[in-house]
Amino acid sequence: MFPFEYIDAKDFQALSNFLERDFQKSALLAGGTDLLGLMKEGVIQPRKVINIKHIREMEGIRETTKGLEIGAATRLSDIAEHPLIQEKYSVLAQAVASIATPQLRNMGTIGGNICQRPRCWYFRGSEYHCLKKGGDMCYAVEGLNKYHAILGGGPCYIVHPSDTAPALMALNASVEIWSPDGERTLPLETFFQLPEDNLARENILQPNEIVTRLYIPRPEQGTRSRYLKFRERQSMDFALASVAVVAKIQNTVVRHIRIVLGGVAPIPWRVSQAEAVLMNKTLTEERIDRAAESAVKEADPLEHNRYKVVLTRNLVSKTLRTFLQA
Repeated sequence: MFPFEYIDAKDFQALSNFLERDFQKSALLAGGTDLLGLMKEGVIQPRKVINIKHIREMEGIRETTKGLEIGAATRLSDIAEHPLIQEKYSVLAQAVASIATPQLRNMGTIGGNICQRPRCWYFRGSEYHCLKKGGDMCYAVEGLNKYHAILGGGPCYIVHPSDTAPALMALNASVEIWSPDGERTLPLETFFQLPEDNLARENILQPNEIVTRLYIPRPEQGTRSRYLKFRERQSMDFALASVAVVAKIQNTVVRHIRIVLGGVAPIPWRVSQAEAVLMNKTLTEERIDRAAESAVKEADPLEHNRYKVVLTRNLVSKTLRTFLQA
C-alpha cells in the first residue's frame, strides 16, 4: 500500500481546508466500501484520505412539506429500514435492500453508492491501461464484455454499478453539491455523464466538490413504484440489468410514469420512449410488451453481452406487469 495522510473533517469549514483541486491528490472516505478497493487495486493513489463520516449535516432522513431529504452520508441500511421510505418511496427501499450484504449496507452510504466507480475488470485491473485511466483503447470492445454496456456505450463501455441511482432518478430526485465556493442543487438526471462527454469520470463533480444531500419530491397520491434486478448470484452481486419504475395509474390509465434502467449503460438510463408508449393510455399486456421492446430498441450490444437485450426487455415487461395487479 502506498503512503497517504489520513484526515478527520468534523465540519465543512475543516473540509474546505483539506480538499484539493486534483482527483489524484485527495479522496473522500465515508463508508469506504468502494474507496478502499480502488486504493488496494492501485486504481487511485491519493496523498490525502479525508474522513467525512462525522459531518453531521450530511447524515439523516427528514420528511418535509415538499418531500424527503436524505443526507449523503446516511447509511444504506438506515434507508432500507426506514418506514416512511418503505411506504411512500418503496422503489428506493427495494433497490437498497438488493445491494450486496447486510454488513456492506451497514457500512455503505447513499452518496457513495451513487458516486461509486465502475466495476469493469479492465478499469480495476492494474495490468490494463484503459481509456478511463488515460490509455488509448477500451479493452472491452474486443475482449471479455459479458457485463458491459448495451446502451450509451462508446468509446468506453462501462456500466454504472449503482442500484440506488436508477431508483432515485425514477423518483425525480435532485442532488445537492457543496464546494468551498458554495452550493448548488440540480436534477440527478443531469448529474451523470456518458464517456463521450467525460471519459475520465462518471459524473459532473469537480475535484473539490462533494454530494451532501438528496431531495426527493413527495409522490402524488396513488403513486406506486417497483425495483427489479437480475444478477448471477442472489447475494453480494451487481445487476446484469435492473429496472426502476415509478407510476401513477388511475382506473387502469397511466397518468405518470418514469422508467430507468440500471446495469446496461454507463449511466442510469431513462427510457423516455418506453414511457411514451404508456403515457395517458390504458395499461394492458399488449402495451407493456410494446414498451418493453421500445426500451431496448436502441441497444447496440457487444459480442458477449447480446443476452442483455432480451434480459432487459423481459425485466421491463415483468416490472410493468406488477402494476396490473390491484
